[in-house]
Amino acid sequence: MFIGIDAGTSVVKAAAFDEDGRIRAVEATPVGLEMRDGRVEQDADTVYGAVEQVVRRLVASLPAPPRLAGLTGQGDGLWLVDDAARPVRPAVSWMDGRATGLLAEWTAAGVAEEVYRRTGAAMFPGCPGPLLAWMDRYEPESLDAAATAAYCKDVIFQRFTGIRATDVSDTSMPFLDQRARDYERGAVEACGLTHRAGLLAPIEDPLPAGPSLPGTGLPAGTPVAGGPFDLSACALGAGVTEPGDGLLIIGTTLACQVVTGRLDLDGEPAGFHLATTRPGRWLRAMPAMVGTAALDWTLKTTGLRHEAVSGLLGDSPPGAHGVAVLPYFAPSGERAPFVEPGARAEFTGVSLETTRADLVRATCEGVAYAARHCLDAAGLTGELAVCGGGTRSEAWLRLFADVLGRPVRTASGEVGARGAVLAAAERFEVPLDTEAWTAASAHYEPDPDRAAFYEEGYARYLDRVAAARERWGRGA
Repeated sequence: MFIGIDAGTSVVKAAAFDEDGRIRAVEATPVGLEMRDGRVEQDADTVYGAVEQVVRRLVASLPAPPRLAGLTGQGDGLWLVDDAARPVRPAVSWMDGRATGLLAEWTAAGVAEEVYRRTGAAMFPGCPGPLLAWMDRYEPESLDAAATAAYCKDVIFQRFTGIRATDVSDTSMPFLDQRARDYERGAVEACGLTHRAGLLAPIEDPLPAGPSLPGTGLPAGTPVAGGPFDLSACALGAGVTEPGDGLLIIGTTLACQVVTGRLDLDGEPAGFHLATTRPGRWLRAMPAMVGTAALDWTLKTTGLRHEAVSGLLGDSPPGAHGVAVLPYFAPSGERAPFVEPGARAEFTGVSLETTRADLVRATCEGVAYAARHCLDAAGLTGELAVCGGGTRSEAWLRLFADVLGRPVRTASGEVGARGAVLAAAERFEVPLDTEAWTAASAHYEPDPDRAAFYEEGYARYLDRVAAARERWGRGA
């Protein structure tokens, strides 16, 4: 058996796979977020405790000890921990917006563009560069107390193994020299953080790895590999490894990424270039801030349940009777395919005749249009795989195929944990049949008539985005 651990933003999971990639058991538990005045934080001890809990339950259900374990988890944010990977303050989520003003200063001064030209990573308020600088300016005592400015999965890895380390996928945002696969010191300096560089964990390439310590939930001595983080792990788990092929993760965030063999540091500063386990291959990632969270908000606001989504999509026609949504719901604005901290969601075309089904369909269409916008910017030319919580609605998947105007295939279950295992197996030189592990579970073809309708709708969506960006740029 092989164990994959996925410490997500809202749910922590551990999955057991057999030699052929079949899921034999899954354990999961939710973890909370505290949102207040644009600030979004998590308790790192609670997240680690949830990981240990699901791992213990999973291991207890298995007929034999696992051969290895792979870790993945949410990226970005700021997890300040001491020498033992214990938190010195609540972890700051990637969804946090406290550094919005600071990033605006950097954008005006050219710092954000300089970092992008050096690393291929467009900064947004919830990524480590602005958050570290914000802490250095307003809460330096927290940095003084910390040993590491860590990423989520690296905190878990250190607690599991005692090893302080990170990998090239997490450090791609925004401090990695993509060619040297080490820290880009000029980017650190541009952010004014040279005096805090000691907080950055050593990069291990290939992935950091070591035996598990006693008391972690894993049997002591189990080989553990730390990383890559969830976007990259999901691409591996979905079998998206060839240039031009893409992955759409319909999760809390709407993560769109395309494999490329070309590092382009000259285009518009947006999205990221994520280093993969294979030198010379990158994921051109355009992760929009909000995916299923937009639908969650609409359902909560209208008093509806997730189980009703498929039926509601059938109760409103394509175009939602003229209702349209720009799905920029995140408190910190948008980060892909453009960076705009002031971006906010908009509903248009609403009248007294608008139904709750219209609002739900318009939200689902808006998220799908945003996905197409991101995938176009990322350079999708090949096959597209989809995964994430949004794939539970077959009606929404068909809507995605229609809006994207291309076939989509759904990846097999627990994609992040699956990718974490595949990465760990490569790290420990354990041969696995990756084709069997990454086989699609279903395929969806676009309906030609609906695809033609949405082609026109997408053009109107882009016009609305352009007009909104002008307003946001004026502070309106």
